Amino acid sequence: MKTLPDVISFNPVLLAALLSWFLAQAVKIPINYSDTGEWKWVLFFHSGGMPSSHSAMVSSTAYAVGLFNGFDTPLFALAAVIALIVIHDATGVRREAGKQAAVLNSILEDLARGKFAGQQRLREMVGHTPIEAFSGLFLGLIVAQIIWFLLK
Repeated sequence: MKTLPDVISFNPVLLAALLSWFLAQAVKIPINYSDTGEWKWVLFFHSGGMPSSHSAMVSSTAYAVGLFNGFDTPLFALAAVIALIVIHDATGVRREAGKQAAVLNSILEDLARGKFAGQQRLREMVGHTPIEAFSGLFLGLIVAQIIWFLLK
């Protein structure tokens, strides 16, 4: 039976996907620092923000499948369609959920000034702007290409 490190090292598509996710999550911390002057290490574990780790992971997976198995295979078609759905969801449904969270938080703040208090604020950064999703997609493609060059 193979261990998880064995599976990852012998599966370049999985390696590209995980590395893309890790890099996208890690780079959010210095990007946030440059914007706010504050180191927020917890961002490594949050969704949303620049770049999109979802977009990085699925684009890297799809591209690596194409590189290692062929762009004319049904497996690449499946990976590409799933990637498009995930990226669309990240910039659409999840982004709108974040906008709704911002409105609800504003309502809660207004109510807290009056007689109502005690509600916990909702996370507003749950989706991605198109540039965040594109940046994640681009990161994923770069990582998959590097893995392909190293392991082909």
